[in-house]
Amino acid sequence: MALLSLSGLDVRYGAIQAVRSLDLEVAEGEIVALLGANGAGKSTTLKAIVGLAKATGEITFAGKSIAGRETEEIVRNGLTMVPEGRRVFPSLTVAENLRLGAATRRDPAATERSRKEVETLFPVLAERADQPAGTLSGGQQQQLAIGRALMSEPKLLLLDEPSLGLAPQIVDDIFDLILRLKARGLTILLVEQDAIAALDVADRAYVMANGRIIMSGPAAELRASEQVARAYLGIAAENAA
Repeated sequence: MALLSLSGLDVRYGAIQAVRSLDLEVAEGEIVALLGANGAGKSTTLKAIVGLAKATGEITFAGKSIAGRETEEIVRNGLTMVPEGRRVFPSLTVAENLRLGAATRRDPAATERSRKEVETLFPVLAERADQPAGTLSGGQQQQLAIGRALMSEPKLLLLDEPSLGLAPQIVDDIFDLILRLKARGLTILLVEQDAIAALDVADRAYVMANGRIIMSGPAAELRASEQVARAYLGIAAENAA
C-alpha cells in the first residue's frame, strides 16, 4: 500500500487551473521525483498535499484521508515539507529555528533526541546554534531548513527545489544527504529542476506539464529516455544515456 496517494487532484488559482486530475503514489521507503518545467504545477502539488493550497480530489497518507485537513494536523501525523527557497527565519538563531520545527510535538525527551540526530546529520548546525539563521551561507540554510523539517519526525518528507541557488559542490552534498536520509528509512517526494541529479537518486519519477502527469516510470528508464530528455527535461539527449 502506498504511503501517499493522490487521486484526481485539482488545484485552481481563480480562473487558472494549476493542477489537473493528478494521480500519484509514493511507497514507503522510496524517493520519488516530480519533474517538469517551471509552471508545470510541481510546487503547487506539494502545497496541496500539506494543506497550503486549496484542492479537490483525494489525498491519502498512511491509509487516512488528509484532504482538507489543517497543515498543523498533517505535520503532526508525519508529513512535512521543506519549501522552495529554504524560508528559514533569518532573525532567529539556528537553535530557535530547529525548535520551531518541533512545534507540533508534545514529548520533550523525544524532541531532544531529534535535535541530537539533526545535529549529528548537520554538525554545522550544532557549531552555529546561537548564530542568526540569516547569516548562514545558502548551503547551510538549506541544511537548517531540512533539519527543521526533520524535527517534526516525519514519515514522509516533501522537498521543493532543494538545489535552487546553490553552488554545484553544495548541490552534490544536498543530493548525497537525500540518499543518506533514505538509508535512514525516510520516504521522500522530491521536486527538482535539476532533472539529472533527481533521476540519479530517485527510485521512480513523474513528469508534469501544464498541470498534468504526462509520463511516469522507474527513474533509470526516464533517465535513459531521449523523448523525456528532449521534450520534458531540457537536457541534452547524449547526457540522458
